[in-house]
Amino acid sequence: MNELQLLRHHLDLAYAKKAWHGPNLKGALRGVSLDEAVWRPTPERRNIREHVVHASYWKYSVARRLTGAERGGFGEPGSNWFERTRNDGAAGWKADLRRLDRIHAELATAIDRFDPSRLNEIPDGSSTTFRDLILTIASHDIYHTGQIQLLKRLAREALR
Repeated sequence: MNELQLLRHHLDLAYAKKAWHGPNLKGALRGVSLDEAVWRPTPERRNIREHVVHASYWKYSVARRLTGAERGGFGEPGSNWFERTRNDGAAGWKADLRRLDRIHAELATAIDRFDPSRLNEIPDGSSTTFRDLILTIASHDIYHTGQIQLLKRLAREALR
């Protein structure tokens, strides 16, 4: 396994492959209802849906840097955090989950096609190397998985 394949493997473990550390991001989202996805511990805190769209956005951002694509392809205005409520119903929640899957697949493809001799380069608009972008986007999934697991437990207790 070369370094790029190892980075891709780490991304897969953080998102959907079985890992020793417990749930990955996709596993943490399995079975989350719309009510749980939009529940907030306090009005000013983020909900699970917002974590999902945030994770999607940063996967998109890393894939865009790997491929050299122009900004603006995420599909909605803004960056980083996107407010989510129950206004668009279960269909909106499912669309957010589908987008996460689609963008993850696009990121995986971008990594598979990336020239490993460029891992030490710093892309335009970034302060870190391509290597660190790939490594830390996987870590970003793990970080938000923990937050989602906590929010899910709190939501399930509060919504009983």
